[in-house]
Amino acid sequence: MAPQRNTGAGAEAELPEYAGHYRLESCLGSGGMGVVHLARSTSGMKLAVKIVHAEFARDPEFRGRFRQEVAAARRVSGAFTASVVDADPEAERPWMATLFIPGPTLSDHVKRNGPMEPAQLRRLMAGLAEALRDIHRVGVVHRDLKPSNVLLADDGPKVIDFGISRPKDSELRTETGKLIGTPPFMAPEQFRRPREVGPAADVFALGSVMVHAATGRGPFDSDSPYVVAYQVVHDEPDLTDVPENLAPLVLRCLAKEPEDRPTPDELMRALRSVAASYDTQAFIPAQRAGDAPKSDSAPPPPRARRRPGRKTVLAAAAGVLVAAGVLASVRLLGGSGTTTEGGGTPSASTSRFTGWEANPVPEGTGAAQCSYGGRQLLCARPGALFGLDPSDGTVLWRHPMATSTATKPPVLAAGLVQPMTDESQRLEALDPASGKARWQRKMPARNAIQVAGRTILLTTLDGTVRGMDASTGDPKWSRRIPGHPLPSFASFAGDPLVYATNPSADASKTRVTAVDPATGAVRWDARLDGKLTLIGVQGGSLFFLATDKVYDDTDAVVRYTPSTKSARRVALPMGRADARAVVHENVVYLLGTGGSLEAVDMKARKRLWHLETAVSRGSVPVSDGTHVFFVAADGRLLAVDAKEGHLVGQTPVRLDAASDRVAGALPGPLLAHGHLYATAPDGTVFAVDARDPAAW
Repeated sequence: MAPQRNTGAGAEAELPEYAGHYRLESCLGSGGMGVVHLARSTSGMKLAVKIVHAEFARDPEFRGRFRQEVAAARRVSGAFTASVVDADPEAERPWMATLFIPGPTLSDHVKRNGPMEPAQLRRLMAGLAEALRDIHRVGVVHRDLKPSNVLLADDGPKVIDFGISRPKDSELRTETGKLIGTPPFMAPEQFRRPREVGPAADVFALGSVMVHAATGRGPFDSDSPYVVAYQVVHDEPDLTDVPENLAPLVLRCLAKEPEDRPTPDELMRALRSVAASYDTQAFIPAQRAGDAPKSDSAPPPPRARRRPGRKTVLAAAAGVLVAAGVLASVRLLGGSGTTTEGGGTPSASTSRFTGWEANPVPEGTGAAQCSYGGRQLLCARPGALFGLDPSDGTVLWRHPMATSTATKPPVLAAGLVQPMTDESQRLEALDPASGKARWQRKMPARNAIQVAGRTILLTTLDGTVRGMDASTGDPKWSRRIPGHPLPSFASFAGDPLVYATNPSADASKTRVTAVDPATGAVRWDARLDGKLTLIGVQGGSLFFLATDKVYDDTDAVVRYTPSTKSARRVALPMGRADARAVVHENVVYLLGTGGSLEAVDMKARKRLWHLETAVSRGSVPVSDGTHVFFVAADGRLLAVDAKEGHLVGQTPVRLDAASDRVAGALPGPLLAHGHLYATAPDGTVFAVDARDPAAW
């Protein structure tokens, strides 16, 4: 392949054939700082590769800024941006590769098609607000949001080009007298106080972008950037032709003072009231959907009631469910059908599980953490523990929880419900029939708790591990685990052992120790390469996610077999931030922040498929071998075909009034007897038929 020619202004006469391992195919565009190319990886994945001009590559200050751009882009999830695949800021010609996103920029779209329609504008504004929330959450300020930096992808707008963005903890500062940005889309403080620019400047830019999308011009328009700068600081914006229902929001975004502008979360809440028909699930193919439930509540304790036929559109159902989510009610989500009494397992004559939803603790918010045991759903919410009938969602018992949160779902062990709360100096077990305490014990302050078999494992603050009898609370054994100063244990269904992991200070090794929970005896001990997180045990092997030393992103999957002391490592094509994973029949399904879901076959040593779901944050997935299921931060339960990697179904959004609050962790769904149970931020616990996701 001959070197490519580029006729873009300011670009080099000849361009390289490769950037790193990525073959450059064509020029997508050229700017003042560099050229963006369409490229392909060795596996054929399309990428957009930005290569800086040689003149800037020789500038130490620019290299520092480019390193900052790469770091900022990596910190932001791929749900609303172009995910970084690879980069080399230290190369002779620094470059960065991101996923290629098909679609025009907002600037090109308006040039070709004119101003957007009101419905498009609402979706654009909501998508940009979500993107800014995602960007600001990781401490990054974009500082150059403009129409040419917004890509209109099929699943919503994507914000690109973090070339002048700045993390809040960055050591780089704007030089005195040097303005960085694009004047028509800069906030007043970028002209007046460039060293004090914060997230509110991006909100101002969002307002300017919306005026451009609605009218084809900016709120401050002039051929002279100096005049524009004066107008931005002193004049009122021109909102002529901006739709009346959006103009007040846009005007708030364009407030002169940063503190007077709404946050992205406030914008999203306001947009929900502007248009109830706003489609939050545009990237999902059309699916069958049910009628919206009535909003009348059932008398406590909640009991099941039937739901009409399934013919209304999904968006309308989602809107009614969000509005009705505060009610203490249980609703059946399907047509006719029966379940066995109290058991949750369909009888042989049942054609389809009807499904249900409940809000057992209507006075609070936040997703419940649940497990399945003793033919019950055992759940914890702030202030209460409760048991639900898995067949219809009926509340079987409640138990007040003195602490504010539960560290893990309650579990059934030795025939008793074991609460896993952050009550560090009290231990208790409950009767699964009534929820009443069967025994209570005062304990030293603890750092971690785990239940395995008939044993409760407590790690106290001095690093001592105590084994307690789950049936009585009596002590069984006490010891320290060599190589683990403050161990916490992982246990997995069907495996008799528990495992403690401890990475070395330089992240080059991880010590893994297998312990018999009944006696505290160490069964085996190993030191494995890399920084590893245990995700599952299957067929005598342990499965881990390996993370890199720089960004702590998952970059490989590892299988270790203790009987042979052999390890198998399968590298991922790109790192995944905050990845969560599950193992099913030697296949690891992992979901990263930003919605990247992929399947890795550890036997064949290859990645089977990859899907960008556009979910900003997701739970640990589960799989039955036919589907992969996970819960999104907005309360949706999603199903993906486990063999081919395409989306096959999802439930409606279930958000509460405090939806701008970010939960530390999202409880994953539960699989039991062909049924799927999940929880949502509005407090809902719900069940669907795992075998028919398209009917959700």
